[in-house]
Amino acid sequence: MKLTTMADISHEAIMAEIRSDMDTIALDQSLYDEKNFEKRRDALDFLSFQIIDQLDDLLHKTAPGAELNLVKRRAEKLKTELDEIDASLFQQFRKKIQTGLRREEFKTVVGEYINLDSNDNPHHDEPGYDNMDEFINGLLSFQPMPEQTKALEPEMVFYQKTPARIVFELVVKADFKAGDVFFDLGCGLGQVAILVNLLTGVKAVGVEFEPGFCQYAHDCAVGLNLSNITFINADARSADYSEGTVFFMYTPFSGQILQDVLDILRKESLRRTIRIITYGPCTTQVELESWLKRVGAPDDNVYKLAVFSS
Repeated sequence: MKLTTMADISHEAIMAEIRSDMDTIALDQSLYDEKNFEKRRDALDFLSFQIIDQLDDLLHKTAPGAELNLVKRRAEKLKTELDEIDASLFQQFRKKIQTGLRREEFKTVVGEYINLDSNDNPHHDEPGYDNMDEFINGLLSFQPMPEQTKALEPEMVFYQKTPARIVFELVVKADFKAGDVFFDLGCGLGQVAILVNLLTGVKAVGVEFEPGFCQYAHDCAVGLNLSNITFINADARSADYSEGTVFFMYTPFSGQILQDVLDILRKESLRRTIRIITYGPCTTQVELESWLKRVGAPDDNVYKLAVFSS
C-alpha cells in the first residue's frame, strides 16, 4: 500500500494549477487575434516564466514521468502557437515598411498593436523596457545579436538599447524640420536611427565603434528597404559630423571621451545651430557646457530626455 505524502499532495496541487492556467490561456480566443499583441506577450511571459520554468524545476527535482513530460510538451506547443502569430504579424508589417510605410502612417499602424500614450506607463521616467520594446525588437530584429569583437576603452559604455518609448518621445521633442540630419552616437544595432527615419523621414546616421553591431544595423536597414540611413563604423571622436543638425546620446561614453566629442560638436556649432539630445548619466556632463542651452526646465532625473541647443 502506497502512502500519500505531503510532497505528493504539493506536486499534485502544482500540476493541477498548471493545467488550469494552460486551459485558461488555450481557451482565450482573444490571444489569437494578432491585434492583441500586449495581452499575448503577457500570456507568453506567463507561459515561459511561470509554467515552463516551473515544469523544468519539477523535472529537475523529481523523476521525470510521462504526465509531466506531456504537460511540458503541451505548454511548449501553446507557446509556439502564440509566438507564430507574432512572427506572422512582424513579417506582414515589414512588407508594409519595404513598400513605403513611413511617418504618421507607420506610427498609426504601430498604435494598432501597442499603446503609445506614455502617460499610461507609470515607469516612463525610469530605465527599463516594456511591451513596446518587445514589439519593436520583434519588428526590427532580423537575426540574433552579433558577438562583440572589439574591446571597449575604459570610458566607453557597454551597449544597451534605448527604450522604444524614449525614441517616440525623442521624435516629438526634437521637432524635426525638413533638411535636418539626425546622428545617433553609439548607435549599437541601429534601432534609434531606424525608428527616427521611419517616424520622420529625415536622414539618419548611426556611428558605432563595434563593427559587428554596425553591420547588423546596416543589414536591418537594407532589409527594410530604407535608403536614407547610413551606419558608420568609427570611433565617435573621428566621425564626420559636417551634415548633422540633431545629435542623440544614450550615454555611449563618459569622462574625457565624452568631453572630446562635445568639443568636436562645439566646433560644428560655429557653422550652424545644432541640437543635442541626451538620455542617461551623460546629461549631467553635457549640461555643464556653456555653449549649450537646455530647452525647457532642468530636471534632476537623468532618465528623462534632455534637449540642448547651441
